[in-house]
Amino acid sequence: MNRFSLTLSRGVAKVTESALGPYQSAVMRIGFAATWLLFLLREFPHRQELYGPAGPWGWNLAKELTADNHAFTVLLWSDGQLWFECCYLLAILASAALLLGWRTRTASVLFMVGVLSLQNRSVFVGDGGDNVLHLMSFYLVFTRCGQVWSLDARRAARLQAARARGERLSVDPVGSSLWAVSGLALLMAAFTGRFDNGWLVPALLWTAWAVLGVWWAVGRWTKSPQPRILLDVVTNVLHNGALCVIMAEACLIYATAGWYKIQGSRWQDGTAVYYPLHLDYFSPWPGLADLMSSSGTVMMIVAYGTVMVQVAFPFTLFNRRVKNVLLVLMMTEHAMIAVVLGLPFFSLAMITADAVFLPTPFLRRLGALVARARGPLVPREDRTVPAPRSPESSPEESPQGRVGFTA
Repeated sequence: MNRFSLTLSRGVAKVTESALGPYQSAVMRIGFAATWLLFLLREFPHRQELYGPAGPWGWNLAKELTADNHAFTVLLWSDGQLWFECCYLLAILASAALLLGWRTRTASVLFMVGVLSLQNRSVFVGDGGDNVLHLMSFYLVFTRCGQVWSLDARRAARLQAARARGERLSVDPVGSSLWAVSGLALLMAAFTGRFDNGWLVPALLWTAWAVLGVWWAVGRWTKSPQPRILLDVVTNVLHNGALCVIMAEACLIYATAGWYKIQGSRWQDGTAVYYPLHLDYFSPWPGLADLMSSSGTVMMIVAYGTVMVQVAFPFTLFNRRVKNVLLVLMMTEHAMIAVVLGLPFFSLAMITADAVFLPTPFLRRLGALVARARGPLVPREDRTVPAPRSPESSPEESPQGRVGFTA
């Protein structure tokens, strides 16, 4: 019983005292933000046809559909062209901010709003990668994904150094402004009846705004460290819980895909991969597709290997070495899909989802290599990336920033 109690207490302490997987969550932040940003930029000339008010999937049709399924999208708050352009530009800016880790709490919320708004505006545009991005944009709001490899982490290091030198820290005007503008936007949307098509996303937006306001107030006005420690514990639990949900989601995606493939006759006889390679829509490089499909043995190996890897992956999480081997195989497979089938954004989204299982030592070495490569381009004082802070640190020293919606 004593051993069980000791193990349980250690587990509770690990979950509450720190936000686990800081490098994995940073990779997901960068990967999903880059995926969405590149997609929006590539489709910028075609944005009207995809999501515009006069597109093939008309504004009235989208309004009727969302009234039935209660999907959230700010694009249906107005059918004006200016409103659409502003929303599309805001989605681009939020993706860029999240990619860089600038005010990641604000950026993650706006990123979610942009993803949900555009995808729910035209539900027939996209593929499996969009479904993954749709889910992950929601989960990222609950993570502390700006602990490392972000502008917030660099700003936190500077604040901590200034505090160590005994300098007086002033109120962050950018964070305060973001929080105030966000609250004003939520109030205007509420009073004009825009939140009348479902309660989940509006409730999340209001909760995030209120909690981050409390975080700022506690960090600025309370002298006792207890309230700040409590807030740290709550955010760590939310972060770790969201990370577990993301891992479970990735396992569920592969498990269901693998078991459904087993039931298909084309996968059973090893010819399933052959047919997509000869569809014009999925053949950006016909010569490469013909070269790969010229060997029946190769097609059979790829088909059977895909099924085995997807079915086996959730069970390999208990063995680190086998898990890492399958991760390499799956990422290689998605890279091949990006090139051969012309699905770069689907592949990038899936590779990013796989990255949550990458080992921390590998990610640290990768970050060190990137830092060494950019060293000549970055001032010496900006080269050091701070490690995730301890729970005893104050919110003002957090990589998430000092004020409300700053992380």
